[in-house]
Order: sequence, then structure tokens, then C-alpha cells
Amino acid sequence: MITLKQHMHKVLDLIDAHPHQGKRIVVGISGPPGSGKSTLAENLVAELNRKAGDDSHAVLLPMDGYHLENSVLTAQNMLHRKGAPQTFDVTGLISLVKRLHEPSEPLYFPVFDRTLDTSLPDAGEINAQTKVVVVEGNYLLLHTTPWNELKTLFDVTVSIAPSLATLERRLVDRWLHHGHSLETALARVQKNDLTNARLVLNNSSQADLQISN
Repeated sequence: MITLKQHMHKVLDLIDAHPHQGKRIVVGISGPPGSGKSTLAENLVAELNRKAGDDSHAVLLPMDGYHLENSVLTAQNMLHRKGAPQTFDVTGLISLVKRLHEPSEPLYFPVFDRTLDTSLPDAGEINAQTKVVVVEGNYLLLHTTPWNELKTLFDVTVSIAPSLATLERRLVDRWLHHGHSLETALARVQKNDLTNARLVLNNSSQADLQISN
């Protein structure tokens, strides 16, 4: 079985091979909930910074910061589907990713706080000297409008697609870890998480690197 480290080095090879000519590289890592995309992205950024000897050489930009607020979702009767594509500010995300290719000034992005269950505006920063931005999220490679605009903005794309059985096991464990009962965990996974996972697996464009584990 291929390890996380091996996957990470495959992504590093793609970044090194990209003809960036000193320009900033934007990497998109996509996958359903529970696929391990966040872990891969975090390790990739850490390794890029370690190699460069600079903690701001690479920055992680999670899509989760673009969750719509609970008050908005409640008003739209969509709180029970939080995490579905329509519960994100995709316009805001696209706007920021477009600006990543113009590194003339610091950029700020929202960061999702899972404890508070809300996004913190401008909590993340990308400075003008940052050479690599790694964007990670469920729907970065969806081929439905308006999400499909994102793929054209990435220099390197990675897709992680484990089996549904693997995803279900990981997602149930995740909810149990957050203190939910087994019954509640199973309900959340079946009614929301796996619905979103199937959407990602069945409606995403092919990436430069496809990972199935």
C-alpha cells in the first residue's frame, strides 16, 4: 500500500515539474469528506516549507473557511445539509483563487473554527512572497457550474478517491471522536456525509494525479 509520504512526494514532483518560471504555483487537492485530503495538504505545506527553510514559502488555504454562516443556512432551511456545495460561498472562493496569481500584496482568507462552528474572517494570510498556495476542499474539481471555474485556476490538481466503505468507516469514527453517539454518527454519515461523498466521486473532473486509497 502506498503511504502518505509517497503520495506527498508524487505531488512534490508535479510541483517541481510545473513550468512556473518563478511565479506562484496554486495547487488544488480535492476529495470527498474523510478522504485524507486535509492530511495530505497539511503535510505537503509543511514539507515545502521545510525544504525552503521558510515558514511562509507555502500556505494552506482550506475551502472550509467559505462555509456560509449557520444563520444564513437556517434562513434557507439548509442547516441540515451543511457541507453540501450549496452551503459554501463559492463566488468568494473563486474570487480569492483568481487573485492568488497576482502576488503583489498580502491576501487574507476566512478560516473555519470547528469548535465554534463558524468561519473567522481574515484569519488566514498569504503574503506577497509566498511561492506555493495549496487549496484543499471537497468540491474543487466539480464539473458543475460555478465550481468548474476553479479547475482552470489551478496549476496542479490532485484528487483523492477512497472507496465508499472506507469513507463511511472514517466518517463514523470522526463523529464519534467529536463526542457524538454511534446512532447520531451513523445518521450524520448516511444522511449528509455520504451524499456529499457520492457527489464528489461521481461529478469531479480528472486531476493531474489521481489517488485511490
